[in-house]
Amino acid sequence: MTADAVPSAPDLNSAIAAWRAWLSDERRAADHTLVAYEHDLTAFVRFLAGHLGGPPGLSDLQDLKNTDFRAWMARRANDGLARRSTARAVSVVRGFFRFLDRRGLVHNPLGQGLRTPKVPRSVPRPLSVGEARETVAAIATFSGEPWIAKRDTALLALLYGCGLRIGEALGLSRGDVAGRPETLVVTGKGRKQRLVPVLPVVAEAVEDYLAACPFAGGPDAALFLGARGGPLNPGVAQRQMRRVRALLDLPETATPHALRHSFATHLLGRGGDLRTIQELLGHASLSTTQRYTEVDGDRLLAVYRGAHPRARVKD
Repeated sequence: MTADAVPSAPDLNSAIAAWRAWLSDERRAADHTLVAYEHDLTAFVRFLAGHLGGPPGLSDLQDLKNTDFRAWMARRANDGLARRSTARAVSVVRGFFRFLDRRGLVHNPLGQGLRTPKVPRSVPRPLSVGEARETVAAIATFSGEPWIAKRDTALLALLYGCGLRIGEALGLSRGDVAGRPETLVVTGKGRKQRLVPVLPVVAEAVEDYLAACPFAGGPDAALFLGARGGPLNPGVAQRQMRRVRALLDLPETATPHALRHSFATHLLGRGGDLRTIQELLGHASLSTTQRYTEVDGDRLLAVYRGAHPRARVKD
């Protein structure tokens, strides 16, 4: 975020720069997370500039009242912004005020105590086992060159076979898959690493792609490359997935990320325990894993009773 990105006073600009550095260096936020957070904070500061009649500084943040925060929320609603988007923006602004308070720059309990608006809880929709297999197999039909067809197949095989986020898969290097490994070290959110098993069919798809790829590269080179030899853009994979979706008449929820949902749901449906699936997905919270698994409550309860160390203790 540059100094001229938002109409704010120099002291606030400096505080924003320190906040961004803290998110990047100490919180180890991913690049796309930083972009999203900066966008939300920029929009808030721009609102304040218009609302207060001039570039806001730290003293203005100190003096903000409930009416000012309500006016910001009302503006977002009037602009037609989704409640989920506003919930994230509120979380970002609240976190920024807490950061300022810890640094002794601004103490405004109202900013620190902003309440996140309730949003409908959506449950990810996984594909069926048959749909997931068809999707991985069908994506090759939309590639004009054989090596690109193999690339797309290998990418979707990793998403479904290993439960990776698309950013995690695109972040892999050639060195990560050298020697047909039985496990992968995957770097997820917050740059946290986890170990993920690699099915033979997935390893074979990756090997097949690398053998056909016309671009050479060392161990540090990106695993998945675009048509011109640069790192593959996630938008390309998403576009290919939309084509497959139309071909197979799948719902709009059939995105690359849906393959990750499917990975978790299918594992649980075949007896996998929630804790193991949590580790495979790289979730910090078990409740997050439950949202990724669309199974009935009885099944969740049965898995819980079989895995939790205190489940057999009578009341």
